[in-house]
Amino acid sequence: MTPVRVLGISGSLRKGSYNSALLRTAIELAPADVTIERADLSEVPLYNGDVEAQGFPAPVQRLRDQVSAADALLIATPEYNYSIPGVLKNAIDWVSRPVKGKQPFDGKPVALMGTGGRFGSARSQYHLRQVFVFLNLLPINKPEVQIANAWEAFDAEGRLKDEKARKLVTELVANLAAWTRQLGSGA
Repeated sequence: MTPVRVLGISGSLRKGSYNSALLRTAIELAPADVTIERADLSEVPLYNGDVEAQGFPAPVQRLRDQVSAADALLIATPEYNYSIPGVLKNAIDWVSRPVKGKQPFDGKPVALMGTGGRFGSARSQYHLRQVFVFLNLLPINKPEVQIANAWEAFDAEGRLKDEKARKLVTELVANLAAWTRQLGSGA
């Protein structure tokens, strides 16, 4: 099989983030022919057009390069106030700024997963799908990984202990790899 390089992005900066733990689970469960590199959003500044006019700050350029080099994206997102976390939306806004008419998200396969409260990030994922339309990202539809009551699904070390959820994450990563190959985006 052609290897697939995935960029994993957590929409949370919190040290004990359940969504970062979910991303670590995806890395752990990924098939041998799929590599998942983690992006770091912690140093990405707030978007400012005046700053952009002087050139992309180093953390932004690094993220743009990671998105460009990846065959696909895997986003693990919490839900903040019924929507997308600000840190994730900010990173998307920076990366999506076109250079010579092109932006790195265009035509890239993407998968979503998330955990949190009662709805397991469902509304955040829905809003991200709306953003993906404009960016021309190509999301896979199934399985939907929306793990409710995160504090019950993970152990004290941040390991996903819910077996049904682990199977969904495994299936999601496998489907993302297959979708990436089907679209011809694999390396």
